[in-house]
Formats: sequence, C-alpha cells, structure tokens
Amino acid sequence: MTNPQRLADAAELQEIRTACPHLDATARHVHDFAEMLHHLRGDQLPDWTDRVLADDLPALHSLVSGLRRDFDAVTAGLSTTWSSGQVEGHVTRVKLLKRMAYGRANLDLLRQRVLLAP
Repeated sequence: MTNPQRLADAAELQEIRTACPHLDATARHVHDFAEMLHHLRGDQLPDWTDRVLADDLPALHSLVSGLRRDFDAVTAGLSTTWSSGQVEGHVTRVKLLKRMAYGRANLDLLRQRVLLAP
C-alpha cells in the first residue's frame, strides 16, 4: 500500500471512529487490552475492567464478566512469560490421530500411533 493510500485509510478510519463513539471506545479498550497482553502487564487489568464497565458496551461487559470468573488466573496469564502453547499443540495432534482412526481401531493402536508419531 502506498503512503498516500495509507494516510487516506487512516483518515477514513478516524472519521468513522469520530462518527461512532461506541466503536471508538471499543477500539480503544481492545487496543489497551492487546497492549497489556503484549507487554505482560496483568497488574493493569483491574483498572482496564473498571474503564470498560464505565462505558455502555454490553459485549465488552460480557467479556469482563467472563474474566472476573477467574480473575487471579487471568491476571497471572497476563503477567507471566509461561505459555501452554506447546502442550496444546500435542493435545491437538493426539486428537487428530484419534479422529483419523475413529471407529476403526482400539485404544492399543491409538497408543502406538501417539507414541510412534513424529
């Protein structure tokens, strides 16, 4: 995309956000959450949830309600560098192997496929 096109797109986006305060507030909150996630700033989560609840944004209120169900775990997840990505990848691989043999094999074959698969 050329620089003039990028400037035109940014101006159009700004015009849309100015015309729709709910969209602007939603974009701001989502951006702030992404920054918190990217920079591992879980300590900012309580302030972020308070700011979200102060706006009339039912979809984000639902998100905050879900986050508050296990607030300590969410805060820890936003604060630590640990990731369960590798474990989730193995779980996905095992589920794929299981689905491939569904109805055609028993647990012994599945076990062999899981243990011998690369």
